Amino acid sequence: MTVYTASCTAPVNIATLKYWGKRDKALNLPTNSSISVTLSQKDLRTLTTASASSDYTSDKLWLNGKEESLESPRSKACLQDLRQLRAQVEASNSDLPKLSQYKLHIVSENNFPTAAGLASSAAGFAALVSSIAKLYKLPQDMSELSKIARKGSGSACRSLFGGFVAWEMGESIDGEDSKAVEVAPLSHWPTLKAAILVVSDDKKDTPSTSGMQLTVATSDLFQYRIKDVVPKRFEEMKSAILAKDFEKFAELTMKDSNSFHAVCLDSYPPIFYLNDTSKKIIKLVHKLNELEGKIIAAYTFDAGPNAVIYYDESNEQKVLGLLNTYFGSLGGWESYQGETLPKLEIEGTDSEIYKGVSRIILTSIGEGPQETDQVLTV
Repeated sequence: MTVYTASCTAPVNIATLKYWGKRDKALNLPTNSSISVTLSQKDLRTLTTASASSDYTSDKLWLNGKEESLESPRSKACLQDLRQLRAQVEASNSDLPKLSQYKLHIVSENNFPTAAGLASSAAGFAALVSSIAKLYKLPQDMSELSKIARKGSGSACRSLFGGFVAWEMGESIDGEDSKAVEVAPLSHWPTLKAAILVVSDDKKDTPSTSGMQLTVATSDLFQYRIKDVVPKRFEEMKSAILAKDFEKFAELTMKDSNSFHAVCLDSYPPIFYLNDTSKKIIKLVHKLNELEGKIIAAYTFDAGPNAVIYYDESNEQKVLGLLNTYFGSLGGWESYQGETLPKLEIEGTDSEIYKGVSRIILTSIGEGPQETDQVLTV
């Protein structure tokens, strides 16, 4: 039996300007553009091996050792688009094996909790598209492939690049101009770092897809956000990134996280992604910045309670010193190789906040998808 195989890893991305709301559900076309930071794959990544064989009888997917369905419209749309591109390659060279006609076996694993608000679907679909594109030897660039990843999971399109990424919402009805583009590579601002406070490893109560639909249908604030707030903020955030202006970048990041959760709360019935621990972390970051007299840390929360705190390496001692005071008893500090951290307890904060957090992940900005020789098997 001849089996053709390729493997890729793909990163998690965390939006600093949030995508929330769809103007086309089937094509995953957003109601606003968004911007994200790609995180290091050393800490958060999906590894996927895609294989094709004439002996396979059906498309199959295994995620973290468990067989999952590939029958969802999203998965089928991705596979169909990739097969069409491979068929074009085969049409130009009759000597090539007809991989577009073979069934696929896809084996995937995450090194972080799935469906817990840590962008697992973004990394997952980015790894799926990247590995099959490598298997098929497709000539398309990452922006073109991002249109396919977008159909699987909207934010997945941004995981096809490293560094800082914009997902341009586009205007075309068919989605051909709704794609990810690089704002700046990892090398532009390599000193940006992130600490993730994992508030909950559990699956969230309201999945992102249904949450978005509810917000679009019922929130009055949502229309103001997409028409007046985001377009201006999109340009301001790109400028802040290109200028490496951390204070501006951080302010916009925190304001947009708050705006996103405000429209969730304005949905009817309201959607609660933040919990009491999340709110205490927000307070802690604001108090640190107030104490410092300038913004040295920024929080952001996706559709879940987990906090991602951005900071520049130049302020690592201060930011991690604060986090270590409150969360030093948790796992995750093993990766910290710096100096001994200063203790910094702030009056008016909760010294037992650590009880609502399961672990901390210290990470940094990272690269886009990477080819690998590692092969996953069932």
